[in-house]
Amino acid sequence: MESLHPRIRILWVVYGVLVGTVAGLVFVGVDRWIAGVPTAVQAGAAVVVGVLGALYAIRLYQLWRFELQEDALYLERGVITFVETAVPFVRVQHVDTQFGPIERALGLSSVVVYTAGSRNADVRVPGLRPERARELQDSLRKLAVESETDDAV
Repeated sequence: MESLHPRIRILWVVYGVLVGTVAGLVFVGVDRWIAGVPTAVQAGAAVVVGVLGALYAIRLYQLWRFELQEDALYLERGVITFVETAVPFVRVQHVDTQFGPIERALGLSSVVVYTAGSRNADVRVPGLRPERARELQDSLRKLAVESETDDAV
């Protein structure tokens, strides 16, 4: 099983802190326009949500794993709800490599695998170095093409 690049923790921790900041701003809005909320409660709520978000991000990194198996891409992830996903190569429609501005700044990319079907029709593998993302993308494409010929009637 392969883990994600450690820098993905930075991205996820930043997201957790942003959620904490938004929670603090919500309390400021409630204080200003609805009911008085003590400043200590506002700050405390923002800090608690931010810390919980950061801890969640760290734990998520510890649990996130993926592997190319003989006939499928296998993923394990989740903190509160643990999810195991197997994406059969024969179901792969196409594979993209994505990287937003924050990911680019951290030197990371994501691979998105689009599958046939309507439920959860795409699977994302975040937190990969760009070269690793391209390697995974190329491997998935080749395995998908090979599985099509194996599955043919």
